[in-house]
Amino acid sequence: MPLTMSREVFITAAVTGAGATQDRSPHVPRSPRQIADSAVDAANAGAAIVHCHVRDPESGAPSRKTEYYREVTDRIRGAGVDVVLNLTTGMGGDMVFGAPDRPLPPRAGTDMASAGERMAPIRECLPEICTLDCGTMNFAEADYVMTNTPAMLRAMAAMITELGVKAEIEAFDTGHLWLAKSLVDEGLLPGPVLVQLCMGIPWGAPDDLNTFMAMVDNMPDDWVFSAFSLGRHQMPYVAAAVLAGGNVRVGLEDNLYLRKGVPATNAQLVERAVTIIEAMGATVTGPERVRERLKLTRRPPR
Repeated sequence: MPLTMSREVFITAAVTGAGATQDRSPHVPRSPRQIADSAVDAANAGAAIVHCHVRDPESGAPSRKTEYYREVTDRIRGAGVDVVLNLTTGMGGDMVFGAPDRPLPPRAGTDMASAGERMAPIRECLPEICTLDCGTMNFAEADYVMTNTPAMLRAMAAMITELGVKAEIEAFDTGHLWLAKSLVDEGLLPGPVLVQLCMGIPWGAPDDLNTFMAMVDNMPDDWVFSAFSLGRHQMPYVAAAVLAGGNVRVGLEDNLYLRKGVPATNAQLVERAVTIIEAMGATVTGPERVRERLKLTRRPPR
């Protein structure tokens, strides 16, 4: 299909993630205060949406403690900066198998939670957006499987919609888009539909442009999408997403460097994305325009 470049683009800043990056850069935020401060800095740099995981403040290990999400939410909403808050529901679907000759019992690192447990931070904090990882996938790390069964996703989608939160469908491969279409067709996810195309994550969709455009072509025309890739491909994917008619995601969840050997902050990555988008002749839009496009419910500070 012919390319239809986006003329207005929103930026999502994914500020910390759940990967083992906490000791690879001094700028990866760990504590709720650090995560909130980094999110606010990203918003001031031009991000309309901040996507947040939480970590153990001491070790930096990924966490799903509701009290950490509550603190991050309160700090961001009380900071006096307007930004759309997007919290993850991806934690609690981690299965780590043993060696091929003895895969069971599951090994250390396994964290399988119920739909209700995974949704607890969303119910407590009521962000405007939360993620929904629409499929199960082998990850590059050893025998780790990101586990999201159709029944789990249907249950979580129903909870998200009931809470008045917008689901951001995270699609790591074309089959995840197929399942997402089913959730929409079943009335579990109302429009306007928001999708994040997650490219280049082993072993999902590779980040070559043919695969990327196949992902774009697999979405209905009225869906709103954003896209990203990892590491040195993060900024090229800013341009690719805009050219393909989408929006962009940057941040330390996906890339730690401004250039080789130079650690980045979240704000610096957002600033670079703004430069690329504006140099292409597009406009970077703010949170109010995002709310208008996606019909979001803004939550006031507590």
